[in-house]
Amino acid sequence: MDLRPQSTRSAATRDAVTVEIVFALVTGLVLAGAVFALGAVTAWYLGLPDLATRVAAVAAGVAFVVRVVRVLWRFPRPSGRSERPGRTGSGS
Repeated sequence: MDLRPQSTRSAATRDAVTVEIVFALVTGLVLAGAVFALGAVTAWYLGLPDLATRVAAVAAGVAFVVRVVRVLWRFPRPSGRSERPGRTGSGS
């Protein structure tokens, strides 16, 4: 007897979701690294390493979260699902 829940998603759909999640995480990490590097180099150049490095770390974290949420929010939902609130299907 198989006790695993049966999924209605196809393998292609699951693969697409996995690829989109990995894409969001990788691009989020790249963006966060760039934001942190820019902030840290600026802090080092201005001679304010302690406070400015902390600010750069917070800005990098925020950039990561914003990027991941933005990428995943734009990923299309399966056709059987309801639309997101405030969205229209016209694409305009």
